[in-house]
Amino acid sequence: MIIKDYYKILDFDTNKVTIDEIKSNFRELAKKYHPDVNVGDAEKEERFKDINEAYRVLSDTASRKKYDRIWNANIGKKKAKQQEATKSTESRTSDFFHMFFGNMQEVVEEPTSRNVKKKIPVKGDNVETQIVVSVQEAFYGAEKKISLRTVEGKMKTFTVKIPAGIRNGEKIRLIGQGKNGKNGGNNGDLFIQIKIENSKTFRLEGYDLVTDLYLTPWEAVLGTRVSISSIDDKVSVYVPQGIESGEKVRIPGKGYKDGKGSRGDLIAEIKIVVPKRPTEEELELFEKMKELSKFDPRKQYEA
Repeated sequence: MIIKDYYKILDFDTNKVTIDEIKSNFRELAKKYHPDVNVGDAEKEERFKDINEAYRVLSDTASRKKYDRIWNANIGKKKAKQQEATKSTESRTSDFFHMFFGNMQEVVEEPTSRNVKKKIPVKGDNVETQIVVSVQEAFYGAEKKISLRTVEGKMKTFTVKIPAGIRNGEKIRLIGQGKNGKNGGNNGDLFIQIKIENSKTFRLEGYDLVTDLYLTPWEAVLGTRVSISSIDDKVSVYVPQGIESGEKVRIPGKGYKDGKGSRGDLIAEIKIVVPKRPTEEELELFEKMKELSKFDPRKQYEA
């Protein structure tokens, strides 16, 4: 008759273990050797049966005491090592188990594949989605509502608080709002990725905000000082003489929040525009400028 070392089967080197430790090891080993995750592996399936058998005996106080007495009387410390190979690989429910413990169904139900799934908590899957916010909403913070369809087919609405200064691509986590857990496991989480949409006024580039600054031809030629809107106030900007379209004027500290208490810059990109319906007087002045000026913008590109 083979007497298995149930403690060794549950990965213990001693019998001085608590019931909580026995339960913990059983759960970990059951997950590892469960037939559902080792399909077709006969060796692991038999190992799974040994694990269940050991747990059924050691998880019950009375049967555990009985087992300890039998082990000490028949094996003892000296013979324990000699039977280690046999007892750890024995696959059938042993004669020893039936002889001394019966089927024990009234004590601990033998975990079938279905029962093990019920006993092992499984966290629900996370859910990911995306929400679009404007540059202004991202800068100041906002509340947005988002509606998602649940696995039951119903629509569920969430209120999402967008923190001020959130970065493009960052995710907001709503704990427990993902798919339902199984067997008492926690629900998954809902992750909402933020997509910051540029507005007509501002474009977000890293921590900088880019805006267009429109100038007349004479302002560009003569230089000027203009007032433009940043995202939170008005700023006065000096435009140097001879500035061209596409050039940029940088206003420090008036950009987007960097998350460290500072801000990026506001970048004003110059765009020179001409009057679409000039007056007769304006046309006369432009004609006169044409006659007087020797400036040729194309000459610098000639070969």
